[in-house]
Amino acid sequence: MTRIESVRADCFRIPLPTAVADSKHGTMDAFQLITVRLTDSDGGTGVGYTFTVGHGGTAVRSLLRDDLSEWLAGESCDEIAELWQRMWWRLHWVGRGGVASFAMAAVDIALWDLQARRAGRPLWRHLRETVDWLTPADSPPTVTPYAGGIDLDDPIDVLLERTQGRLESGFRAIKMKVGRPQLAEDVERVTAMRELLGPDIPFMVDANMRWSVDEAITAARALDGLDLVWLEEPTAPEDWDGHARIAAQGGLPIAAGENLHSVAEFRELITRGGVAYPEPDVATVGGITPWLEVARISAENGNANNHSRRPRSARAPAGCDRSRQFSRGPRLRPRAIHCRPPGNW
Repeated sequence: MTRIESVRADCFRIPLPTAVADSKHGTMDAFQLITVRLTDSDGGTGVGYTFTVGHGGTAVRSLLRDDLSEWLAGESCDEIAELWQRMWWRLHWVGRGGVASFAMAAVDIALWDLQARRAGRPLWRHLRETVDWLTPADSPPTVTPYAGGIDLDDPIDVLLERTQGRLESGFRAIKMKVGRPQLAEDVERVTAMRELLGPDIPFMVDANMRWSVDEAITAARALDGLDLVWLEEPTAPEDWDGHARIAAQGGLPIAAGENLHSVAEFRELITRGGVAYPEPDVATVGGITPWLEVARISAENGNANNHSRRPRSARAPAGCDRSRQFSRGPRLRPRAIHCRPPGNW
């Protein structure tokens, strides 16, 4: 049995070449990447990570350094699900999602990475070999990557030009932001995008929680004739009944869950009929271990899984046999600098 020898946590600030904006988070000029490098008693290493949209990364790092790193030392690397449960209850009083789920995700991903490296397999195949309900290991991956940007403020001509470049680079599914001050602006922009894409390219839109439930229903009906695969995050993420109303009355399939950080939250959203495309993200839902549980619940309820955006995250849906999975394409890779808190470093 191999054991965890050490856990190192770091936080990096990733300046963006160009500031971006969506309808809720406002303008973002940097992201934060929080990494965990885990070393086992045999000298093997695994790397995990989580991220923020510019704030809170040092809090995640502090939780990892001050509350988890020393506690994890000496624990078995082999029983990942059991260790995840123990982390959950260790942080339960202040956790049950939020910052705790972000920190746990970085550790859990590092453990799965370590295990897959030891087995000499890519993570997606390792998951198929070790999780009995997943697709047989000899089946090909079934993830369709889509391209999309944080493009709510882009003029239509810029939006279309960038999309054309993504199509020319090989992407065959596209997503764009909605949630402009006037619904008519969204309709105009989405119509222009559909005209560029033609009838055969899968096309999704993302509102980033912009609307009330009634506003979302109105918007969904206005966009219903444009052959959208889904309307993403139309309203507040924890409004289970609101999502169910939008799904029932708006006319569009709903994708949601990017801002849900626990299995319990996903279970509520899925079982109440509020989502057709659940969006668990391994980097924010607590790691691959809870991601797999959300995927199982989704499969039992006839949903597809999608939206695993980070590069390692895309390996997780590749292990699942669902008819329509989408994973966002590569992100920007600008230079990174350490997050430096005040006082001692």
